[in-house]
Amino acid sequence: MLNKVVIFGVGLIGGSFARALKQAGMVGSVVGMGRSGASLARAQELGIIDVVGSDMGQALQGADLVLLAAPVAQTEAILTALAPHLQAGTVVTDAGSTKSDVVAAAQRALGAKLAQFVPGHPIAGRETNGPDAAIADLYVGKKVVLTPLPENSVADVDKVADAWRACHAIIHRLSAEEHDKVFAAVSHLPHLLAYALVDDIANKPHADLLFQYAASGFRDFTRIAGSSPEMWRDISLANQTALLTELDAYLAQLTGLRARLAAGDGAALESIYSNAQRARHQWITAIETAEQPPAQDQAE
Repeated sequence: MLNKVVIFGVGLIGGSFARALKQAGMVGSVVGMGRSGASLARAQELGIIDVVGSDMGQALQGADLVLLAAPVAQTEAILTALAPHLQAGTVVTDAGSTKSDVVAAAQRALGAKLAQFVPGHPIAGRETNGPDAAIADLYVGKKVVLTPLPENSVADVDKVADAWRACHAIIHRLSAEEHDKVFAAVSHLPHLLAYALVDDIANKPHADLLFQYAASGFRDFTRIAGSSPEMWRDISLANQTALLTELDAYLAQLTGLRARLAAGDGAALESIYSNAQRARHQWITAIETAEQPPAQDQAE
């Protein structure tokens, strides 16, 4: 049981965390902090938070856990502001989609209190944001990647892990460097591509006509372009090196595809398409298998 949780950023990610903890009966009081008074007021109106925090010292007084669910570019400023008020026994974690930059920010901002910061990243989301998008079951069956620091105590890492488990998430662990390389490929690059495609279509002189005939395939491919532009700007810049590596590899793939298309090489195109289809089917099957409950549970 967490007596008091403080959340910086009460939108989709932070708000859903609060809702899930409340639904599980795992938190006594939730204090919301952030830049937008309107968002905080709305979160309180919706019952996501119990108190709107205005004074940092008062907000952190007696807090068991602090979650940073703001855009990653704000991480260092928030940590710097809370550091003087961070009491022994309070654990701070984050929900940022990049980790190496967050760890560096924590090292600069927290100094001797670095051990109280346990980096994390919930792998869940929707194309909407803000307090109204927050739902209690956002993290059910979803992965949360923790990237613990050498300075972290086992108890503090367990406290963060247990909070996410209360949200029915599945805990994974990676190093910060491994995390950033992995998510540059399977998350950050797809968002960049989705934004680029929609922007390209929107800037064409006959955009209205194109959007008129865009159907489910276009909608599914570009769904993530509905995510927060500010958040994804920060993620792109924070993971610049790894993202550029993945983007260069994808550009090489596109160049190869273009050459085969220009040459009319249908066999080569079909081979690439078939390999992609097979890999996707294997991935989906693996996901579905992992999500199946044990045989005993199925029988029940």
